[in-house]
Amino acid sequence: MRPVFALCLCLLVPTLAHAQCGGDFGGFVQDLKAEVRRNGLSAAQADAFFAGVRQDARVLKADRSQGVFRKNFIEFSGAVISQNRLSNGAKNAQKYDAVFDRIERDYGVSRGVLLAFWALETDFGAVQGDFNTRDALVTLAHDCRRPQLFRPQVLAAAELFRRGDFDPKRNLGAWAGEIGQVQMLPEDILRNGVDGDGDGHVNLKGSAPDALMSGAKMIAGMGWRRGEPWMQEITVPAGLDWAKTGLGTELPTADWAQMGVRARSGNLAPGKGSILLPMGRMGPAFMVYPNFRVLFNWNQSFVYVTTAAYFATRLEGAPKFDPGRPEAGLSVEQMKALQKKLAARGHDVGPIDGILGARTRDAVQAEQARRGLPADAWPTRALLDAL
Repeated sequence: MRPVFALCLCLLVPTLAHAQCGGDFGGFVQDLKAEVRRNGLSAAQADAFFAGVRQDARVLKADRSQGVFRKNFIEFSGAVISQNRLSNGAKNAQKYDAVFDRIERDYGVSRGVLLAFWALETDFGAVQGDFNTRDALVTLAHDCRRPQLFRPQVLAAAELFRRGDFDPKRNLGAWAGEIGQVQMLPEDILRNGVDGDGDGHVNLKGSAPDALMSGAKMIAGMGWRRGEPWMQEITVPAGLDWAKTGLGTELPTADWAQMGVRARSGNLAPGKGSILLPMGRMGPAFMVYPNFRVLFNWNQSFVYVTTAAYFATRLEGAPKFDPGRPEAGLSVEQMKALQKKLAARGHDVGPIDGILGARTRDAVQAEQARRGLPADAWPTRALLDAL
């Protein structure tokens, strides 16, 4: 799919000079061709890699419209976590049990996490995208919004081509250039690609073992802590100090327990955690642990990461979350109006896009606390009116 579940690349800010992007497309390609030759490709290989390259207007359109992330957690998780995906997750966990055993032994990454990303990214490999990967990467490298991200990806794809692991004419994937069943960018494949099935190649499109092992290596390299949890559903007392919730506060779970926080089933895990209220104090509640934060290195969208982490717990046997009765949220236009007001008060909310991301949540919580409202980071009409 990945037009929908592509990395939330809108959060990244360009830093390179305009000389490295934009301008005449043909001249830009010639510059790229010279660079890949400096990196080790022969003239013939460089010509073959860029033969027929073109700008893809569909890529630019997809890049500028990631509206799915405007859904709230209940809407988003309900849309992407189906009984069919849960059933297919269980089947794939059994089918690739030996692969997951290797992953847990070698990288310490829980199978539920990989199954969740595998499902959300490509529906277990069934929908990997229909964009020409080379054209998508060159198009985005030429576009001057984020050349510092995509120009290196073009060079990495050229190196994969040199190694025989990339076909520039036939390699299809996501609009943002991610490849294969767990949707990895070319640089990530170069760094973390694993030949999981032993055929001598890293084939993330056709080989589930390659894709899963590579994804696990990448997550481990992001700082995943072996044997530790990532998320656990909790219940919270009505009198909790809401200003202490959110990713900005991390306390020993024993301290949370003294405040009346309880695991919905079992006990709170030992160590430190943060209370996550994706839809405020009246909605679902989770204790999230250091491994949860690691997942933002995979995708920067708050609602995506929260959903993936929760889905991973379901795939490992957790019950469906209690939705509670969250207060009514804001429409997209109201969210944009709120973001403008927050920005005018000095808060860094990122783009005015109507998306309740991490920075907007922090700003909401700060203003709620300042105005004597429950500081649970869930924006309501009461806050909008107060501003």
